[in-house]
Amino acid sequence: MSDPLRDKKIVFGVCGGIAAYKAVDLLRILVKSGAQVRVIMTRAAQAFVGPLTFEALSGHAVWTQLFGEQANAPFRHITWAEEADAVIIVPATANIIGKMSHGIADDPLTTFILAVRAPILVCLSMNVHMYENRLIQENVKRLERAGMTVLRPDTGLLACGDEGPGRLPDVEIMAEEVRSLLCAKDLAGERVLVTAGPTQEPIDPVRFISNPSSGKMGHVVARIARRRGAEVSLVSGPTVLPDPQGVSVTRVRTADEMFNAVMDIAEKATIIVMAAAVSDWRPVSLFEHKVKKEEIGQNLRFEQTVDILKALGDNKNRKILVGFAAETRNLEENACAKLAAKNLDLIVANLIGQADSGFGSDTNQASLFYRDGGNETLPLMDKGALADVLFDKVLEIKRKANDRIDSSLQ
Repeated sequence: MSDPLRDKKIVFGVCGGIAAYKAVDLLRILVKSGAQVRVIMTRAAQAFVGPLTFEALSGHAVWTQLFGEQANAPFRHITWAEEADAVIIVPATANIIGKMSHGIADDPLTTFILAVRAPILVCLSMNVHMYENRLIQENVKRLERAGMTVLRPDTGLLACGDEGPGRLPDVEIMAEEVRSLLCAKDLAGERVLVTAGPTQEPIDPVRFISNPSSGKMGHVVARIARRRGAEVSLVSGPTVLPDPQGVSVTRVRTADEMFNAVMDIAEKATIIVMAAAVSDWRPVSLFEHKVKKEEIGQNLRFEQTVDILKALGDNKNRKILVGFAAETRNLEENACAKLAAKNLDLIVANLIGQADSGFGSDTNQASLFYRDGGNETLPLMDKGALADVLFDKVLEIKRKANDRIDSSLQ
C-alpha cells in the first residue's frame, strides 16, 4: 500500500501563532509524500511567515483575502471544500478555535471550514494559561463534538518563557495524524498487541546478551494498526525509536519482562503480532560486579529464556497470532517448523545479512507462510508497506475463519 498522502488533496490552514514557522516543515513533508496541497493563511499568520514561502513549496497560489483576490472565483470556499480529502489547521490558535467552534465565518479560512465535509485535523498551539482557560477547553470539546480531530499540544518551554502544555506537536506526529485521517478504518474494533525490538539479558552491570534488532518493524506495525483504526498496545524492548502516536507503549528490557507485559495484555487482544527479536538464552546468574574477561569462560553458563510465542500459541483461542522469523539459511523449512510448533496463523520470514532487508533497515523482503500450507514471497518494500500487507492478510484470515463458523452454524 502506498503512502495514504499520495495524490490526496489537502487544504492547509495556517494561523497567526509563533509556531507558524513549523507549518513550513509540515507542508514540505506533505508535498514530498505526494499530496496536492492548497494553503489558506489568516491575516495574522502573514505577520509570522510570508505567503510566498507556502506558494513556492505547494506550487499553488496562497489564499489570503476573502474579497479582492481572483474575482472570477467567488465560490472558492465551496469548491475547495468539495475537492478536499482532508484539512489541517496549523497552528490552531485560541482565536481560530473560538471562531470555528461557534460557526463564525469572517475570513477565507473560517468561511471555508463551514463548507468542509472532509476530515479536519486541528493542531493546537498557544500559551499554557490560554490553553488551560475553561473557555478554550470548552471550545476544544465543541470542535470534537462536531467531528473534528483535535491534536493536543505538547508540554515544554514555550516561546513566551512559560512552561507547560502549549507547544505545537512535532511535524512528523502531525503528518501521521493526517495519514490516519485518510486511512480506511478496517481494523476498527480490533485490539492489536505488537512486540518490537530486542531484549537484553544482563551478564553483569556492564555486559548483556542481545541482538541487532532496531525495533523498526514492530514500531511500524503498531503505527499502521493504529492508523487503520485498531486499539494498539506495543511492548518494546530497548530501542532509540520514539513511541508511536496514539499507541499504548510498555518499555521492557529482558525476555521475562516482555513475557509478563505481553501476558498482561494478551487476554484482551484479538490480533497479536510478535515482531520482537527475543533473546533465546540468558546467563544462569547475574554477576554483581563486572566479570574480568579471563574469568568469563569458567563462570558463564546459560539457560533458555521463556518462550513467549509458544505460550501465546498454547492459549490462542480465536486470536490471530502472527510470528516473525529471521533466518540465515533454509528459510522455508525453518519458518514452517516455527509456524507449526508455535501454533501460528501466519509467519513473516526473511533472510538476514542483506543491507536492504532485515535488522536495522527501512525495507524488507519477506516470505509469508500460512497455517493452511499456503505461502507467498513478497517483493522488496518499505516496512510500512509490509505492515499494510500483513494486516490485509490478517483480515483475510479472520474473514475465512468467520465464514467457517457461519457455515458450521447453518
